Amino acid sequence: MGVPDYIRQMRKHIGHDLLWLPSVSAVVRNEAGELLLGKRSDDGRWSVVSGFVEPGEQPATAVVREVQEETGLDVEPIRLASVVSHPHHYPNGDRCEYLNLGFHCRLVGGTARVNDDESEAVEWFAPDRLPDLDAHARLVLAHALDGTDAAWYLPAGAVWNDGNAH
Repeated sequence: MGVPDYIRQMRKHIGHDLLWLPSVSAVVRNEAGELLLGKRSDDGRWSVVSGFVEPGEQPATAVVREVQEETGLDVEPIRLASVVSHPHHYPNGDRCEYLNLGFHCRLVGGTARVNDDESEAVEWFAPDRLPDLDAHARLVLAHALDGTDAAWYLPAGAVWNDGNAH
């Protein structure tokens, strides 16, 4: 799907200035225990499947939709694993601050494939053979797979600094 129309409209007014946006990320494992990653078409980096929460959409619905749109897979969110605000600068100069909800998801069905223009590739990776990932993707993966029931978040007063609380 790419950038939703409402964000394109806002960008017409504010250009590359900072936007505060709700987003979701999905951590999905297959039966072999491999992790699903997508290679982003905007910066060429591997990452967890992520996307915007649309106006009026619940985050759990958004994570299911994003995984389906980007990979062709059907998933079910089983746990909210992380909540974190983090900045992102796009190659075109756009600046965003994302409020990201990271979900651990159960694979329901489908075959992983590039399903839209947001990804150059979609692949399963063994946890000990992950490609280079940014701090946010590493954080989402770590907390989805940490074996706890509670969602992780930065403590009050902490500031994002590549995933480290300061």
